[in-house]
Amino acid sequence: MDVDLDGATWRKSTYSNGSGGNCVEVADLPNGRAVRDSEHPQGPMLVFATDQWRTFVQGIKAGSLRAGLADSRK
Repeated sequence: MDVDLDGATWRKSTYSNGSGGNCVEVADLPNGRAVRDSEHPQGPMLVFATDQWRTFVQGIKAGSLRAGLADSRK
């Protein structure tokens, strides 16, 4: 998906805490969503089409993505 994020309006996740950890921001796009690390806004971003976003959020809620994230930080 080719997306111009220059004009995107980012909002911090309600699950982010104020002590510097777990800080992510989400931007609504015309056909999906984008996610980035709020501490590194110029760094890499994940861009999802609407159906991919839905699947991603369902995976997080189900806990099926936690193991992969924990393993990648080691």
